[in-house]
Amino acid sequence: TGASSGMGRVFARTAAQHVEFDELWIIARRADRLEELKAQLPDIQVRPLALDLTEANAISEIAALLAQEKPKVSLLVNGAGFGKFQAVMDVPQGVADSMLELNCRALMDMCYTCIPYMSRGSKILNIASVAAFQPVPYLAEYAATKAFALSLSRALWKELRPQGITVTALCPYWTRTEFFDTA
Repeated sequence: TGASSGMGRVFARTAAQHVEFDELWIIARRADRLEELKAQLPDIQVRPLALDLTEANAISEIAALLAQEKPKVSLLVNGAGFGKFQAVMDVPQGVADSMLELNCRALMDMCYTCIPYMSRGSKILNIASVAAFQPVPYLAEYAATKAFALSLSRALWKELRPQGITVTALCPYWTRTEFFDTA
């Protein structure tokens, strides 16, 4: 997820070079960016899925595709997310709600949706943040959502370990991406 820009896009390119698979599904809101990424990966089968993961039907569409095709999911990268550099009371409630939907619910729902199609050796990479480790004034909602991503990842790691499925929470420091242009 989040394959149209930033870390999600980088991980899609990296997966194309380092992970064995039959088809790479790239998910993000911006169809044009997904098509551009697909064109940059001509040697592999790429399926762009232009979906807004904050919308209720998006995860259902992915679940339906998985149920229809019954693939082995070898890698799930939850890279979609956003934040706002503002005081809590200055962030419009609708924006805060969307942040919670994307950074928490969509990440969790993608795990729920994909885990049944995973087997020993499969991997989940949830992009959290260094902000997950403490409250961050003027980035409070974002930090809280990333704390959720970290906590969920740690719990899933323990639960899925007997099945040979690994879960990693990546907690990068500030990384120059489009995040800063919108935050």
